Amino acid sequence: INMNTRSAKNKGKRLQNSIRDILLETFTQLEPDDIKSTTMGESGEDIQLSPAARKLIPYAIECKNQEKINIWESLKQAESNSEKGKPVLIFKRNRSKTYAVLEINDFIDLIK
Repeated sequence: INMNTRSAKNKGKRLQNSIRDILLETFTQLEPDDIKSTTMGESGEDIQLSPAARKLIPYAIECKNQEKINIWESLKQAESNSEKGKPVLIFKRNRSKTYAVLEINDFIDLIK
């Protein structure tokens, strides 16, 4: 693996770990092993949820920490990994806020 690939993977891993930590801080009733950040390159959801966590967080989370994100490709990846939950794409880049993207009907369900 060249250095750029490694640093890109580390950057992605940092976002996954921060999302895991935020979820664990939010849902204090969960144990640390209820929410896991998957290994880079592993297929499926980026944040693995136990059945207990899935009841509280009914989403399949795809994380992207990239300067230039292909939004459509990333959404397609989130949707293809969402057998167990509603797809959500969480993304950021250096020195930016972190954003979450939901399909409009899932957003409406969330706010109503």
